[in-house]
Amino acid sequence: MKRLLALVAVLALAAPTAATAATPRTTLGDVENEVMCPVCGTPLNVAESPQANRERDFIRAEVAQGKTKEEIKRDLVAQYGPNVLALPDSGDGVNWAVYVVPAVIVLAALGALLLFVPRWRRRSTTAPAAAATKLSKDDQQRVDRELARLD
Repeated sequence: MKRLLALVAVLALAAPTAATAATPRTTLGDVENEVMCPVCGTPLNVAESPQANRERDFIRAEVAQGKTKEEIKRDLVAQYGPNVLALPDSGDGVNWAVYVVPAVIVLAALGALLLFVPRWRRRSTTAPAAAATKLSKDDQQRVDRELARLD
């Protein structure tokens, strides 16, 4: 009976520890990378202003309370407004553009290179021969005279 009580006591003490271990702990650095200083508009991890320090203190207090990153970010929005987030909330339709527009630009640039580089290479190899055949006899004599004069 004593062993059973001891086992129940150990399991009861271990249960909250297992529950807290399953909850991901966050740090100031985790949140700092994803939020902005609302006054200067720079990422919090590089901002050096009194407001940025107050925001860091706010995050440290939230971390000390054991809140998750998402909870802290939600509280930051409630405290400082939506401009505190480095990326806008996905509900406003702008978040996808942050990822899609650069990808489209890169793909368009690669397509342009694939289209135009072969043309430029062909043009550069055929241009000298084409220019030499287009000179008339009078033009060729004038070029020869000018070159002889410069010698």
